[in-house]
Amino acid sequence: MQKPKSTQIPKPTRYQNAAIDYYMGITGSSYLHYGYWEPLPKPGEELNITRLRTAQAAYTEKLFSFLPEGVNTILDVGCGVGGNAVYLRDRGFAVEGLAPDEIQEEKFIQNTQGKVTFHLTRFEDFKSSKQYDLLLFSESSQYVSVDDLAQGAATLLSNGGYLLMADMMRSNGEYKEGIFSNCHVVSELKTALEKAGFNLVKTEDISDAIAPTIDLSIENFRTFGLTTIKYIADVVKIAVPPIHALGSWAFKRWLEKLIVEGLEAKEIFDNHLCYEIQLWQLSK
Repeated sequence: MQKPKSTQIPKPTRYQNAAIDYYMGITGSSYLHYGYWEPLPKPGEELNITRLRTAQAAYTEKLFSFLPEGVNTILDVGCGVGGNAVYLRDRGFAVEGLAPDEIQEEKFIQNTQGKVTFHLTRFEDFKSSKQYDLLLFSESSQYVSVDDLAQGAATLLSNGGYLLMADMMRSNGEYKEGIFSNCHVVSELKTALEKAGFNLVKTEDISDAIAPTIDLSIENFRTFGLTTIKYIADVVKIAVPPIHALGSWAFKRWLEKLIVEGLEAKEIFDNHLCYEIQLWQLSK
């Protein structure tokens, strides 16, 4: 497996990590994924956290409907805080989790009651003497380069093993800057996997079914996030005017563009991205 050229985490990835923390704070859920809204909300229908949690449970069922027969050993790459691992363990699968984040490790161990093996490492650095029936990338493929993902999966899977991915991807390869620019280009991912010996078994675009979560996140941020930022700014302006002036300059210099882009996330998604579940099989 090729070693990454740099250990520095790209800015888009750091932005999305911050969004994940915000997302977890809002939902209070053991899942980090976008959810699967079925049936789709009607125009003007209220979106709320309770409905999101229902969508998250539906997403898990949808994702694992792609599991092929005969699969037993699963490596959950980018396993988050253990929601998928618990689901799989409770259904008799021999699952292990992998992530490079110590905070996620702590929450993963808590949520799985220490009954699921956790590997604290990046996928690119992971070495194992065993091979798995299936590798799962649930909204984590975007954190690994296409070549490292394809080559690493081929090394860790048994002959005829499977790769199951569900993630936001760039349908428009010309979209190269912004909060979602670390998502893989669909065509580039396909090329890398086929080169590594994978064949596409099944794919489904579920963009419409995850889009309400983007709408809900923007609505919550607009209602609570921006209101809180304004309140803090107003208090600082009254109490410490020089600090307010410095903060205003820093906001315009570094943050204003990011916030505007975040509020436009749905338009960016609609114009440049898609969300797909893909099942690949390594050639025997």
